[in-house]
Amino acid sequence: MLGQAERIRRGGYPSEAAARKARDELLALSREEQAGRSWTVTRWLRYWLSTRTRIRPTTRMHYTRDIEQFLIPHIGQLTLGELTSRQLNVAFGKIASTRNRSGQPQTACTLQHIHTTLRAALTGAVREGLITDNPARRVELPAHPRPQAQIWTEARVAEWKATGERPAIAVWTPTQLAGFLDYVRDDNLFALWWLIALRGLRRGEAAGLRWTDVDLHAGQLSVVRQRTTAGYDVHEGPPKSAASRRTVALDQHTVRVLRQHRDRQRQRRGARAAIGKVWHDSGYVFTGPDGMPVHPGYLTQRMRLLVNRAGLPPIRLHDLRHGSATLARAAGADLKAVQDQLGHASIQLTADIYTSILPESQRETAEATARLVLDAGKPGEEIRRQLSHNPTTLRKRAVAVQPVTAPACRPRWKPSSATSGAKLRPSAHRCPSRVHESH
Repeated sequence: MLGQAERIRRGGYPSEAAARKARDELLALSREEQAGRSWTVTRWLRYWLSTRTRIRPTTRMHYTRDIEQFLIPHIGQLTLGELTSRQLNVAFGKIASTRNRSGQPQTACTLQHIHTTLRAALTGAVREGLITDNPARRVELPAHPRPQAQIWTEARVAEWKATGERPAIAVWTPTQLAGFLDYVRDDNLFALWWLIALRGLRRGEAAGLRWTDVDLHAGQLSVVRQRTTAGYDVHEGPPKSAASRRTVALDQHTVRVLRQHRDRQRQRRGARAAIGKVWHDSGYVFTGPDGMPVHPGYLTQRMRLLVNRAGLPPIRLHDLRHGSATLARAAGADLKAVQDQLGHASIQLTADIYTSILPESQRETAEATARLVLDAGKPGEEIRRQLSHNPTTLRKRAVAVQPVTAPACRPRWKPSSATSGAKLRPSAHRCPSRVHESH
């Protein structure tokens, strides 16, 4: 373990003097630095992961995958204290050439995740004193642009039907969403689809919602927990971030949808009791036939099945959340309001990924822009038209409306006598205090 004394063996020196010099240099190091010179990257990564006690189960799962599947096979045999950015760049080049489960090259997103795990682990090594610098900071990776939500326009739908290609993040138009909600009106989870589509809850937030967190009289609900998965195992805990812990306003129609859902849930409980079957009063808003909360993974599978049956262009369950941001923007909400609704810590994330412009809004903006330019040119066109008919009248009218400024008061000079060369004297006169527009 870290901090415990252990024997270090080295070999391959050309002479005894060289070996003694290397020994003396090693003994001059601190115990932590000695550990850095003796530990392999594999040993440190596994030790570091074992000390992460406050991370979420899903984060631990991702760390474990990155370490065991990618980092240890490519750099695990290297010595921690001798690790360089050059070695890491070579290793990431090899990782990029491997294939994922779909048989495709590793994506830029995957490489970024692996790099994030490695950088966090090496930062821990710096903090413990095993190394003095984090070489992962200088690793060069391919750019990973954030994908933006694309609206399922008629042209994109036609291309999808012809080629099967679809955007990474796809959003339905209001008409398509209305068609889906009408199709699933009799589904037991209709209220869940409605809530995610209009109010933008995450899958885990909807799965973890309890009736005690819903206030139908005040028209609001509180996001205080979520149910997430690590593999197939379900873990319940606090929301994703501090910003995710929020209060979401509910419109009157959404309140009616939730009331109807609660009534149907009570009817199912009574029906099961009538035939002697157990109903679990779990307190969750969205449950299975026995009253137990639904598995988050089931929601994803159910959504995919319903979309296919409805004959609509494909979107993911999380895309309903993207669509709610687009609808809110089209309804006039500003970015800050959308950020609060979705529970984002950064408004930049809301602007970059979660909001897109509906075609109708784009056309309205284009028309308004054109009208602005055309309206600005109308006064000039009217003046030119009038000039061509009666230029004299128009000039008089233009002069009549121009503001006139009173001139500075100056004395008038006249000769003091009729003789030439006589002295000039000022004449008495009155300065005009007002100049009429008729002048």
